[in-house]
Amino acid sequence: MALEKLKEIRTNEKMTYQQVADQVKISKEYYWMIENGKRRLTYELAVKIAKVFKSSPDYIFLDSELTRGEQNRSREVI
Repeated sequence: MALEKLKEIRTNEKMTYQQVADQVKISKEYYWMIENGKRRLTYELAVKIAKVFKSSPDYIFLDSELTRGEQNRSREVI
């Protein structure tokens, strides 16, 4: 799942929930809920979080397995 990648990136960067939350200007609790799938994520917030990790929202939040599966199905239809 994509949110597992977010947690992995944060821990690899040795950042706490609080550090990320401070940089995107949200509460630590709100960030925790995002990372644990308890709150939905807006595109704007996804961009802000990705900037913290010098990455793109697609890399962090897009589930590549789902995308590949959808691409394969669309080929079968054609």
